[in-house]
Amino acid sequence: MVMESTLSILPDVVTLRRKAQSLALLDAIMSPDWQYRHYSFNSKWDTDEMMASRKNGSGDEPYILFNPVGAILKGVDHESFISPWTREDQLLWPQVFDGVPMVFKHFLDEPAFDIPNTTFCVWRQDADPSWRIGPVEYPDADESSDGSEEQLALFAGGPELYVGFAKEYFEKNIPLETVRQIYRHEPVSESAVRQLNPEAHFQSLSAELDEIGYPSE
Repeated sequence: MVMESTLSILPDVVTLRRKAQSLALLDAIMSPDWQYRHYSFNSKWDTDEMMASRKNGSGDEPYILFNPVGAILKGVDHESFISPWTREDQLLWPQVFDGVPMVFKHFLDEPAFDIPNTTFCVWRQDADPSWRIGPVEYPDADESSDGSEEQLALFAGGPELYVGFAKEYFEKNIPLETVRQIYRHEPVSESAVRQLNPEAHFQSLSAELDEIGYPSE
């Protein structure tokens, strides 16, 4: 089952947040024009809350909410067998949100997260030993991809995966060691920005760094 394979490689909440911030900064450098980015991060989403997202241009957008007790995320694959878009009744697949703890219930009421369009939902509190999902019963495994494996791949992966993504999406070869520095949350320098994208302007990143909550020199 796709979701179970995804859960096995998702990092802990703190590591996931740091990766999400790194991905957002890398995309801000690679694509100064916001509309062409895949990854974003808002460290000031709400009081004591941060939000990460990914977009692919076709509406299959996962959202991750971080708060003081953990994190919850959801996503949708519009072409999935279990998507409301492919079902005659256009309803959510049963039990996708069953078991969501009360500390995350407000997540399900946020219009920005497009809750009616969901094929997977995952959460983890600080005390949990692993990520959790509802007691969802999927149809035949060959037809039941929920989109999580593809949509969360970079959140689960490392710098090497982002270098491959940049080569395919931005059509640029970028230095792996510089990407590793950003994954380690080393303060970003003007030199690092130039190595990743000579067309990006370091000074214009100040607002992005503040929103993402990423350190700079």
